[in-house]
Amino acid sequence: MYTGGPLDRAGDRRRDSAGIAELLSHPQARIAPVWRDRNLVEPGDDKSDGGPRAGWLTGAAAVTVTTQSSVQVFLGLWNDAPYFAVDLSHHEEHALPDLINGATFEDLRQVGRLLAADEATILAYARGMTHWHRRQKYCSDCGSPTEARDSGHVQACTNADCGRSHFPRTDPAVIMLVTHVGADGVDRCLLGWSTRWDFPMYSTLAGFVEPGESLEEAVAREVLEESGIRVDDVTYRGSQPWPFPASLMLGFRARGLNDDINVDPTEIREAKWFSRADLAQFGEFYGETDPNRPRLPRTDSISRRLINDWIDEGD
Repeated sequence: MYTGGPLDRAGDRRRDSAGIAELLSHPQARIAPVWRDRNLVEPGDDKSDGGPRAGWLTGAAAVTVTTQSSVQVFLGLWNDAPYFAVDLSHHEEHALPDLINGATFEDLRQVGRLLAADEATILAYARGMTHWHRRQKYCSDCGSPTEARDSGHVQACTNADCGRSHFPRTDPAVIMLVTHVGADGVDRCLLGWSTRWDFPMYSTLAGFVEPGESLEEAVAREVLEESGIRVDDVTYRGSQPWPFPASLMLGFRARGLNDDINVDPTEIREAKWFSRADLAQFGEFYGETDPNRPRLPRTDSISRRLINDWIDEGD
């Protein structure tokens, strides 16, 4: 989810100010507005499958919001239509209905799984870029104000003596499924219940990569810190952009060398080894009515993909 999108990002066109202005006024231009990290979403209707849709603004509505936003981020082209992101966070909530024509701003983490994959990918891109712009208003070197350049893909320091260019931030994080075959011959995976969740949602372990370490070293360090499990045979399984707010999740599989768990209670309430049969009894993240029933991660997360891949290998 949130990857493999249809956009041609057309990076070679970002510095062509006149060309970007033409694209912005193109009759097929679509604007993806974001308000305080929430994306515009239209409700489903009886003529479709009933699911929500991305809330693109076009025509007069697009002109209105672009003139009210200081930065229009060029996202790319899809089927010859240009796509842009604009941030409306400076508006108070009561002023939004006049701009969005009945659609609503929703947390993409809540509705992304219900959207068409192509639309969810573009909205995630828009969310990540507008989030960065709201937080990159000043130069981290000299403190001077910055201004957007390259169609919103650079924030440049306005101090002539500095002139540093700042680029969208993406923080690499490793996320890993650790497996171990016990003395009983049963293959199990290690999942943890984070202190962030009030209900028992068990997920793969994860953490940010630190300076001076490889991805494989980060996997081994994070697993040991959070669970007391030593690992080897660390193998890459895939990645996922996760703009909540600005991460790139790098997925791995690793083999546990011991099975005695010792959690870091500041991050993990509980960690356990689960068999495939155990996981078959888990509920879903959304819709579970039993507050005590363990749940699997969201279906739009790489954590769930890592778990599902391991489950499928047992079939």
